[in-house]
Amino acid sequence: MSTHEYSLSERPREQSDIPNGVHDAETPTSHSSSPQRSRSRSPNNNYRRDRAASEQWLPPEKPTSLNYKPTLILRGHKKGVSAVKFSPDGKRIASCSSDGTIKIWDATTGKHEHTLEGHMAGISTIAWSPDSITLASGSDDKSIRLWNVITGKPHPVPFLGHHNYIYSIQFSPKGNMLVSGSYDEAVFLWNVRAARVMRSLPAHSDPVSGVDFARDGTLIVSCSSDGLIRMWDTATGQCLRTLVHEDNAPVTGVRFSPNGKYVLAWTLDSCIRLWNYVDGRCVKTYQGHTNSKYSLGGAFGTYGSLEYPYAFIASGSEDGDVWLWDVGTKDVLQRIEGAHEGVVLGVDTHPKGGVIVTGGLDKTVRVWRCMNDGSGDVGAQAAETPNGLSNGHGDDTAIPSAGT
Repeated sequence: MSTHEYSLSERPREQSDIPNGVHDAETPTSHSSSPQRSRSRSPNNNYRRDRAASEQWLPPEKPTSLNYKPTLILRGHKKGVSAVKFSPDGKRIASCSSDGTIKIWDATTGKHEHTLEGHMAGISTIAWSPDSITLASGSDDKSIRLWNVITGKPHPVPFLGHHNYIYSIQFSPKGNMLVSGSYDEAVFLWNVRAARVMRSLPAHSDPVSGVDFARDGTLIVSCSSDGLIRMWDTATGQCLRTLVHEDNAPVTGVRFSPNGKYVLAWTLDSCIRLWNYVDGRCVKTYQGHTNSKYSLGGAFGTYGSLEYPYAFIASGSEDGDVWLWDVGTKDVLQRIEGAHEGVVLGVDTHPKGGVIVTGGLDKTVRVWRCMNDGSGDVGAQAAETPNGLSNGHGDDTAIPSAGT
């Protein structure tokens, strides 16, 4: 997810948002008899100078569309790709599959680095630790495993305790805790160092399909096919609030917004809803994609200039498309038609912006780069992605996309 901190609606044009140097004219602290200094501080001159400076530093116009183009196709999984995630430092991509494996790819070149094997069944969920060294995976074999992505080796002790498929996991911001949601209807909070359950929450009356930590680690959100979204106090395990929409559609995924003020939820009525969880209100609904059967992944991202970033939401769709909406206006910024052959299950955004990774039932991982004009785009700081290469790892290859 993006590391930028931003308002979820369009950023206000406050003085604090204007680059330094515009309003830094010296404020007189004492009267001077010097005619020259007096003239320079006359109301007329100050007005002209401030007006000229304001006109010179007008913020760039907000883009009305995005232009993500295919860059790499990463092949190697034998079955559908259920989730894809950029590492927090942006250097790697992890993908997991119902073939029971996890693959680690170089995010810049697409080179295959490791295939992580050890689970005895398909893998639905993966999560990076904040230091980008450890990856956690949750499997239908009812276990959670930790992996060192540098060495490709598993940690010796798996996390055991759930009684059914593991469907969603997430590290706490400090990396010392892990939260998991399972088909056994429970949410577990784990001590990562000890590999043991700290707290078990009887969270829902149906399988738990999604979990996430707030950015300060004090809150956990969970969701379920029972149609409920629940907010939990990390320290006490107390349920603080339950969110439910009047349509009561099954909720398949949930994420906190980067600023921690909202929760984004995917539901099987082809809607994505943004909730103000403090007030218990649904404040935005995003539509256009198709989602009635599968659990789809998505993420927040940023676009625009570095000084004036705006927020967007990226999501997969069951018709093979990828959708990007502006968070504040709900406008569709881009619809990538035919991104995959079949359902797009996983979508993630590069932490520095400008790059998206997707995974689908067609067994491929695909990398997309924003080609919007302007060297000041948020994506300008992301690593340059080459057209692709064959990396000598047999079936695990990165090839140029047909769109490049």
